[in-house]
Amino acid sequence: MGHLCFPFLSSLLILIISGGGSSYAALSPQIYWKTVLPHTPMPSFIQQLISPEVYVEEKAGTSVGVGKGGVNVNTGKGTAVDVSPDGVGVRTGKGTSVGVGQGGVGVTTGKGTAVTVGHGGVSVRTGGKGKPAVVIVRPGFSPFQYVYAAADTQEDGDPAAALFFLPKDLRAGTEMTVQFSKTTTSGATFLPRSSADAIPFSTSELPAILSRFEVAPGSTEAATMETTLLQCQEPAAAGETKRCATSLESMVDFATANLGTRNLAALATESYGGDAAGGLLRYRFTAVRKMGAGKKGLVACHPESYAYPVFFCHATTAAEVYKVSMTAAAAEVEAVVVCHTDTAGWNPKHVAFKVLGVKPGAVPVCHFVPQDHVVFVAMV
Repeated sequence: MGHLCFPFLSSLLILIISGGGSSYAALSPQIYWKTVLPHTPMPSFIQQLISPEVYVEEKAGTSVGVGKGGVNVNTGKGTAVDVSPDGVGVRTGKGTSVGVGQGGVGVTTGKGTAVTVGHGGVSVRTGGKGKPAVVIVRPGFSPFQYVYAAADTQEDGDPAAALFFLPKDLRAGTEMTVQFSKTTTSGATFLPRSSADAIPFSTSELPAILSRFEVAPGSTEAATMETTLLQCQEPAAAGETKRCATSLESMVDFATANLGTRNLAALATESYGGDAAGGLLRYRFTAVRKMGAGKKGLVACHPESYAYPVFFCHATTAAEVYKVSMTAAAAEVEAVVVCHTDTAGWNPKHVAFKVLGVKPGAVPVCHFVPQDHVVFVAMV
């Protein structure tokens, strides 16, 4: 799953940060992490979801924001320029914006038309007069919602199906074909908890939510956001607790509360020196290391498709976590692997059982953790 791509919303959030107020307000999620988890390095993808440290200077109507995430210049005459590691954004204030980033090029005319060119192809969307165009990264099947059944054709050519394997294969020398996909995001960052908590987050409030983010009712974007809300409202799988974290602070609190300690490791799959996200590759396991302390279990957080970063987090004690070093012809990966020791509460038609040919509760089931997901484990 990924975040919806809202060019208008992302630009608006950048302008709000650079437009005034406390220079350090955008740091609050990062400060919270460092305060609660002082000995826990933050995964790189989470760093990219945190608003940069910003310095604001205003002269003759021009504001300049400089931080770790890049530079923002607003002339006060309707033109704004953003430069960040993700690319360059220019907004003329006359309804046209141009964004150039690692994912491609996006042009929004402000007249209801948007053109996006990315690795997946070209998408053109038109909207109503006066409404910002919205580009969505359509979510695929999420294999981490264990209460849901797979589609009849789920295992046919679906990279998600290749994520699952049996514990007997968790050893050096094993070879597997896997795709370590990265979530495509809009560049939107975590909202501070105070802001996130002030925004409705339930299906009963869906009309107000869509209006707030200027998403047309009945659109693909609206349907996707509703699906996320429905999934977040579903009961947890048997033996688990869950929360949809709408802020980084909420994620941290859920992890520490369920693991009973602040001495945590935050584990994420990382790729090095190759095109690990480019497609299915044949990998060889070169090393396997168990992570975490004893039988305290884990907290795993998976990105959901929404207008801003939201993570589906679930906690279980019936699981073990491993780091696996893997090599392929074009990539090296330090992968996070979770092995569930009790799957009796999963949907009998979950994709893992279809792929592996086993029944719920019969044997442990392991799976890779994609990039841009995080698993917390207790270290003591």
